[in-house]
Amino acid sequence: MASPREIETREKLTRCWLAAEPSVRAFVAAAVRSVSDRDDVLQQVALTVARRFEEYDERRPFVAWALWLAKSRIIDFYRAQERQRLFLTDGMLDRVAETLVQKHSQVSPRREALEQCLDALPKRSRSLLTLRYHDGLSMERIAATIHSTSGSVRVALFRIREALAACVERRLAEEAGG
Repeated sequence: MASPREIETREKLTRCWLAAEPSVRAFVAAAVRSVSDRDDVLQQVALTVARRFEEYDERRPFVAWALWLAKSRIIDFYRAQERQRLFLTDGMLDRVAETLVQKHSQVSPRREALEQCLDALPKRSRSLLTLRYHDGLSMERIAATIHSTSGSVRVALFRIREALAACVERRLAEEAGG
């Protein structure tokens, strides 16, 4: 059974990782071409963050520390790939990481509203969005996956995007109004 301190540490790690993961994902995507390789590298970064979390200095931004670890995993990935060359230099990776740290600290109200609206979507709608925009599947592949037609998928995604846009605008207007 985990001690209260262990549970607190796990919860803190989870909160930090969930906040930093989009920036780490973008960093990895900037450095690794293949989608499947990106997922593998991101998983290695997550494992490294979890294993080394005790080393994290809370006086510094977590996202900067996670990006530093990500840079190491990216370099390891390319070393293992010997036949491929790293298409971003070490300095370029540093600049990308610095930009992401700055952007991470500036969560826009629009993005926050979008995340809340996404959370409020029905599970089926979120699944369709994941298949299309996260997994990058074509309309035809999505249709085959959910046993539907590509036309139905197009219409459903159009309606979901329209609902999200309206939800985001409504939330931003509510925030601006008080």
